[in-house]
Amino acid sequence: MKKAEYDLIRCESLEYLNKAGIVLTAKEVEDFEVADFGLGRIREFGLQLVVYVNTDRCCAKDLILLPRQTCPEHIHPPVGEYIGKEETFRCRYGTVYLYVPGLKSEHPHATIPEDKKEHFTVWHEVGLKPGQQYTLLPNTPHWFQAGPEGAVVSEFSTKSLDEYDIFIDPEIKRIPVLED
Repeated sequence: MKKAEYDLIRCESLEYLNKAGIVLTAKEVEDFEVADFGLGRIREFGLQLVVYVNTDRCCAKDLILLPRQTCPEHIHPPVGEYIGKEETFRCRYGTVYLYVPGLKSEHPHATIPEDKKEHFTVWHEVGLKPGQQYTLLPNTPHWFQAGPEGAVVSEFSTKSLDEYDIFIDPEIKRIPVLED
């Protein structure tokens, strides 16, 4: 991702936190992450986040999604003795559509470009609006997409080891790479 685009997406995302009434420290703003998953399609596939705490026992983050932005399907697998991340998503602003194993929703709200549809296998929709939450157990395939107004989602979880996440799409690179 180009540095200029990274900076633009970062500024837009920080505005969503303001809309949600979430205040960050200067250090949190400095450490703010923009992930395009190496696809170069940040407004379609991406995720912005700020990590508040990530210890051996717990993690708290805010995830920001621009309108219709999608975090691609992935799992949080076991790593060594660790059984994988259990996480609870709590919507703070907008609407987020979370997709998990289960009966396929007849009329899902999310839209995925044709060239990436094969990398989305779970289609049971859980719609979350502000104040609603959903908990995922470790090793559960899932993905999510913001509604048309974007979304801010707080994530409360056990230890986060994002570098070990397994994405269905083999083109995805979880750790962002910035270009000049």
